[in-house]
Amino acid sequence: MIKELEEVVDVPCVHICTVVPISLTVGANRIDPAVAIPHPLGNPALSPEDEFSLRRKIVEKALQALCTDVSEQTVF
Repeated sequence: MIKELEEVVDVPCVHICTVVPISLTVGANRIDPAVAIPHPLGNPALSPEDEFSLRRKIVEKALQALCTDVSEQTVF
């Protein structure tokens, strides 16, 4: 679906994923690795403050990826 959004609708997208090889296989252009399969955007073992910081870092990286022109698949 992410590839279709970029190609057909011309909307840049970032795939935040836990298994990068799958994203590469499906053809996502901008890939942002996440934490783990059960908790892609967090880590419940961390304190609330540290987890917030981790989540913010992942989202900021995704926003940076959106602002980056890419001509081939890129893992940020």
